[in-house]
Amino acid sequence: MEELLARIPQLVAARYPLIWVQSAEEDRVERGIARLATSQGTQLFRWRSTTGLQCGLGPDAAFLPETRSILSALAHVGQVTAPAIFLFEDCAAELVDPGVVRRLRDLEPDLEQRKQALVFVSHTAQIPQELEKDIAVLDAPLPDRKDIGKLLSKLLTSQGIPVPPDRFEQFATASLGLTEKEIKRAYARMLLEGRRFEDKDVAALLDEKARMLRRSRFLEFIKPDMGMSQVGGLENLKVWLNERTPSFSDRARQYGLPEPKGLFLLGVQGCGKSLSAKAVADLWHLPLLRLDVAALFAGRAEEGLRDTIAIAESLAPVVLWIDEIEKGFLGDAGGGRVFGSFLTWMQEKQKPVFVVATANDVRSLPPELLRKGRFDEIFFVDLPNVHERLQILEIHLRRKGRNPDDFDTLAVAEETERYSGAELEQLIVAALFRGFSAGREVSQADFIRVARDTIPLAVTMDDRLKELREWARPRARPASVDTRRAAFFQDWASEESNE
Repeated sequence: MEELLARIPQLVAARYPLIWVQSAEEDRVERGIARLATSQGTQLFRWRSTTGLQCGLGPDAAFLPETRSILSALAHVGQVTAPAIFLFEDCAAELVDPGVVRRLRDLEPDLEQRKQALVFVSHTAQIPQELEKDIAVLDAPLPDRKDIGKLLSKLLTSQGIPVPPDRFEQFATASLGLTEKEIKRAYARMLLEGRRFEDKDVAALLDEKARMLRRSRFLEFIKPDMGMSQVGGLENLKVWLNERTPSFSDRARQYGLPEPKGLFLLGVQGCGKSLSAKAVADLWHLPLLRLDVAALFAGRAEEGLRDTIAIAESLAPVVLWIDEIEKGFLGDAGGGRVFGSFLTWMQEKQKPVFVVATANDVRSLPPELLRKGRFDEIFFVDLPNVHERLQILEIHLRRKGRNPDDFDTLAVAEETERYSGAELEQLIVAALFRGFSAGREVSQADFIRVARDTIPLAVTMDDRLKELREWARPRARPASVDTRRAAFFQDWASEESNE
């Protein structure tokens, strides 16, 4: 918030007296601007449609008569000659009036000359085209660690709850991504439940945070339930991720390394792209947010994307997972504005938000999305080879409480040519159903029978799969090791050692 407040005098000095602050935290922005006015020794006026224009804030504020309409309030603004800040709230709907727009354009030169600022505060920036070049738009950030620390310290002191510094930092970090009001409500709920801000209560705060984030309609706070050990194959991708595990540390910055920007996973449906996104967050011990692109574009997409970015950056470092990105941004009804905003943020973002984007249909993706600088790397996830199918079968057998050594899993892997990872999982489930319905333990024959009765999706979509591979060959790195090449070098090394 302090950075935003410092920008307002700079904009006024640069002859931008009309400023729009986007924020859902009206009270917090209001308090910040009041501090700014006090520090600069300037008057502060506030206008609301319910009260009209008032001079100052608090119980001693003086309300100016007959200023309930925005035009009458702006007329009074024109009469104030001393330096001042005019805070206008609830006025997005008023700006559709051409008379209001005209009055603002007439006022602008006087505001510049008097070094005054007219600040609009609203959740969205609904600016008329006539004023787009004249109004500077600022985003109010969510509370950072310093802001949250002050709130938490005040609460703990008032309640007489001692908390050691390391646990205090845990609670402050767990509160990132929420508004000030949401943080206060979360802490109040914890106190009502009898919690004393102990180590075990951090999980309760995270659950409360996940519940609040679900109300955003666009973001879902996900607890990774899969580690990298639960991902079969994709060895090239795993090596790349392991090399970047300490990338968000101060040691990496001192070494001269930038923070990773993101990863694009293209490929066949059901082959582990979404699973890999979850595993990245688990491997790097970072929070995981999933962006629902369908919900985003079903509403006010520009506003939703702005809120999403604000929450993700306040949680940084964090993993932001955008699943099936092609279904969202390619249908951008805003003439590409939302897509353009996303690309600009990916290119210029300063906060450590690691974006994992996945896509199944990549042929129509715009080239600017795949350009270097947006993502650190693009991987193509193909159907698993026989060695990867063996790993996947063993992983899912263990998850179902079976010992892979009790079965000939290699025979099943060889029988399941062109199966995706998701289809291999369902094969095991179907075989278990066969054994269960017959009143016996699952057998090797059940796996083979199900494998032979199933037609994998890759068979029915063979032409499309070939096109996908042709498209990806010159544009993306393979996520899996080329086992044929590896086998050739293994054989060659073996022959050399025998000579």
